[in-house]
Amino acid sequence: YYRGAMGIALVYDVTDERSFNNIRNWINLVEQHASEGVNKILIGNKLDWVEKKTITKEQGQALADEFGIKFLEVSAKANINVEEVFFTLARYYCILTECY
Repeated sequence: YYRGAMGIALVYDVTDERSFNNIRNWINLVEQHASEGVNKILIGNKLDWVEKKTITKEQGQALADEFGIKFLEVSAKANINVEEVFFTLARYYCILTECY
């Protein structure tokens, strides 16, 4: 599933610490099986569940920084930043491949 991908979205649930902790495993799998230099973005989903949020934006950003990847928080339910994920991946891909 990884080979030939131009972009990979690594998604965790901001209300579930276990899903956040699993991101390192997913990144290791991507690094083992995806094409070298594939665009990656870390996404914290369920931003609309403010009262149940356990993973802070700062924690998400720190993890993204650790791996040198982009980071966004989104809410698929409330349609917050969903399009921005795809625009960010596309822009980053175009920068790397000089598609402008």
